[in-house]
Amino acid sequence: MKGTVNVSPDQGLAATARLGSAPWVFGAGAMVGVLGGMIGLGGAEFRLPFLIGMFGFAALSAVILNKAMSLVVVVTALPARLAAVSFGDLGSHWTIAVNLLAGSLLGAWAGASWAVRMRSATLYKVLAVLMAGMAAALVVTRTTAVGTLDLPGPVQVVAGVVAGFGIGVVAAIMGVAGGELLIPTIVLLFGADVKPAGSLSLLVSLPTMLVAFARYSRDGSFAVLGANLRFTALMAGGSIAGALLGGLLLGVVPDPVLIPALAVILLVSAVKVARHT
Repeated sequence: MKGTVNVSPDQGLAATARLGSAPWVFGAGAMVGVLGGMIGLGGAEFRLPFLIGMFGFAALSAVILNKAMSLVVVVTALPARLAAVSFGDLGSHWTIAVNLLAGSLLGAWAGASWAVRMRSATLYKVLAVLMAGMAAALVVTRTTAVGTLDLPGPVQVVAGVVAGFGIGVVAAIMGVAGGELLIPTIVLLFGADVKPAGSLSLLVSLPTMLVAFARYSRDGSFAVLGANLRFTALMAGGSIAGALLGGLLLGVVPDPVLIPALAVILLVSAVKVARHT
């Protein structure tokens, strides 16, 4: 029984069957990219329900694939994002990235370690809770003005490490980049403007994702990535194309309509994932 979760249904003939509907794979990735692009994020939290519900991956396999695709999307987005913010602006905020990384790298390793040790049924429930939490965070951060806590220096550093650890754990378990949590955290704790906060979030999330990826690579379930490379490439390509389209649609749908709709999508997906067996 020990190896059943790590082998079929996520490898072999199942992978070939999924690629038989390649347009659906690319289309699902594009839909995820559009949803994320319309709010200026990667949207990986929307990809997870597709991997589990539509394409039938087990919880841990879906997380590993989601992490791989998120990594591709972040690497693709990083040059354009850095071009939009001068290195001088980022250089003046380098301590923020270091502060958050001190926690997020540890959190990513811990989160991935916990994920590979969880029973599949438990991981489904954890993912559902985290998706509901993402929905709540999306509504709160997009409908209320994020101020600054203005903490004393030492307290700010400790808060940054703790926040980074929590974000690293969540990002590793869900297979997301974590920008949904990093950007408001950078604004709230450190008082940075939203524009540099977006670039800083990528600089923090990339090494954080690499640490989680390295931890997952030590588990037998990581074989799902090798068995589904074409699937992963197709869906990641769709996500990148969708993100570009979503970026063009940024602001077309008013936030009072868009944000609640996306939150509802996440909540419905959370319920379905929680019920998954």
